[in-house]
Amino acid sequence: MAIRCYNQAIVCDPQFVEAYNNMGNALKDAGRVEEAINCYRSCLALQANHPQALTNLGNIYMEWNLISAAASFYKAAISVTSGLSSPLNNLAVIYKQQGNYADAITCYTEVLRIDPTAADALVNRGNTFKEIGRVNEAIQDYIQAAQIRPNMAEAHANLASAYKDSGHVETAIISYKQALQLRPDFPEATCNLLHTLQCVCDWENRDAMFRDVEEIIRRQIKMSVLPSVQPFHAIAYPIDPMLALEISRKYAAHCSLIASRFGLPPFVHPSPVPVKVEGKHCRLRVGYVSSDFGNHPLSHLMGSVFGMHDRDNIEVFCYALSQNDGTEWRQRIQSEAEHFVDVSAMTSDMIARLINQDKIQILINLNGYTKGARNEIFALQPAPIQVSYMGFPGTTGAAYIDYLVTDEFVSPSCYAHIYSEKLVHLPHCYFVNDYKQKNQDCLTPVCPHKRSDYGLPEDKFIFACFNQLYKMDPEIFDTWCNILKRVPNSALWLLRFPAAGETRVRSHAAARGVRPDQIIFTDVAMKNEHIRRSQLADLFLDTPLCNAHTTGTDILWAGLPMITLPLEKMATRVAGSLCVATGLGEEMIVSSMKEYEERAVELALNPAKLQSLTNKLKEVRMSCPLFDTARWVRNLERAYYKMWNLYCSGRHPEPFKVEEDDKEFPFDR
Repeated sequence: MAIRCYNQAIVCDPQFVEAYNNMGNALKDAGRVEEAINCYRSCLALQANHPQALTNLGNIYMEWNLISAAASFYKAAISVTSGLSSPLNNLAVIYKQQGNYADAITCYTEVLRIDPTAADALVNRGNTFKEIGRVNEAIQDYIQAAQIRPNMAEAHANLASAYKDSGHVETAIISYKQALQLRPDFPEATCNLLHTLQCVCDWENRDAMFRDVEEIIRRQIKMSVLPSVQPFHAIAYPIDPMLALEISRKYAAHCSLIASRFGLPPFVHPSPVPVKVEGKHCRLRVGYVSSDFGNHPLSHLMGSVFGMHDRDNIEVFCYALSQNDGTEWRQRIQSEAEHFVDVSAMTSDMIARLINQDKIQILINLNGYTKGARNEIFALQPAPIQVSYMGFPGTTGAAYIDYLVTDEFVSPSCYAHIYSEKLVHLPHCYFVNDYKQKNQDCLTPVCPHKRSDYGLPEDKFIFACFNQLYKMDPEIFDTWCNILKRVPNSALWLLRFPAAGETRVRSHAAARGVRPDQIIFTDVAMKNEHIRRSQLADLFLDTPLCNAHTTGTDILWAGLPMITLPLEKMATRVAGSLCVATGLGEEMIVSSMKEYEERAVELALNPAKLQSLTNKLKEVRMSCPLFDTARWVRNLERAYYKMWNLYCSGRHPEPFKVEEDDKEFPFDR
């Protein structure tokens, strides 16, 4: 009826500009998109600077994923009016997806100039602030949005997320619950509330909540909707590994969609020519992409790697997605890597172009699905071989990631089906560290810290777990409480990681018959102090659902033995691999929860046996493969050469095991 009326209006007045624009809207709503485009173009033929028609054409191209065309129409609309917010909003969405956060914020700010009560724009600007780490500004935007529209569930849910990121976990829980009161069927809020509750060990209705969340995920995957559980959270959840793979696949597909919006033609890759041929020797060009070149566990662990590469054979490029934080970690990598480029101000397509121009042959994703990642760079495929390593202990689910660097213990071939990548097994342990270079002072036999410095009793057997509290679950906590009750005069040393979890953990322990003085909490410490004070404990108890990774290497370097129970997913097996690479795996790895409890009790009640294990661990630290960074780097280079040689031979990526006498490696010839 609307279309018929607009047609009649145009018959009466062929110069009626608004009739063409409005009929375009009606045709679009009726699914007659090509006719709608013709109407908008007729409108623009009569009035070239008609802002609504320009915006409406932009919207159609946006829906068709023709992003550069959409952006050009939005920019044209903005250039001819200062009072229309929709093209600014939509252009901001494009900028944000492309990694151009500064321009996205500018657009949202302009929307708010036009309409200071635009709650959606406040939430969207808050999301953009949050993504670049400006959490306090994000919180202010969300609060203002909730004041303008108190019933806006998204404002409360996003406020909760920002509170959680800034360490205000209890406040975050309140905001998530407010969001769910306003909209009970809100998958993102449900899933994020569950994760936040795990962070503070709130296990009330835990099993029912996990069942609900798993049902939400399966429904979303079936509907081809991006799952509300992020891959990084899924690695620590008691869910089917195949479901975790599906979650990663959906996130990878979303990154591909973002990449497609840049409208770039496929990149031309370096020729598949072996780097070492008769009479000629070139270097392999390897690029590392990370947002964590700075004061972050990744740089604490990998700080020496980039400068340790053999410059005769490998040319290293580091692409930093984050700004310089001014720390020693950033300065060191920047000075030791052969090429270091700060690309934090560049859009993802520009970064991909640069990587391709640098003729990178093997590109390493050090983020995976962690904070600050720009996986759309990899979805653009600027390099012929793309690899996932270190940042994300799980599968990326991405067709554009060829290999996952891991080891035989962490990712045994029998579990290859839970990974999308081809598995590259390094010898010993895939998890690199830098302690031999940076923390040798921790090996001095005299510990500068005393138990009394941390409220630890001198006369008790001290079990310890320094993992973040979200890695704990009721089953392992039951086991720990059983151990404490079976070992007289013992205590469990935990970290306020976060502090909001302490009250609940103490309450859980009391409910299981553990005395209050058997649970001891201390604050998180700086790296060197953390490693040194670990020696004050007697035995480390690992969390099976998600292991000690960086923490595991910390405590082993401190000479503190652990007990760990490997399961199926990658994140549940890392601590076991660390133990194997010390040569003492059999004494620290168990195969069931019952054996976990018995081993802990046995070692605690048999001081001579535990002392023997501790002494052996301390003796091997300077000689075992786990802490031999230079040896690890050579093995990684062997993996890179194998990948490149497979590519040059015309074969598709395939799983392989790196041998330390690999004749394909120039260094071994």
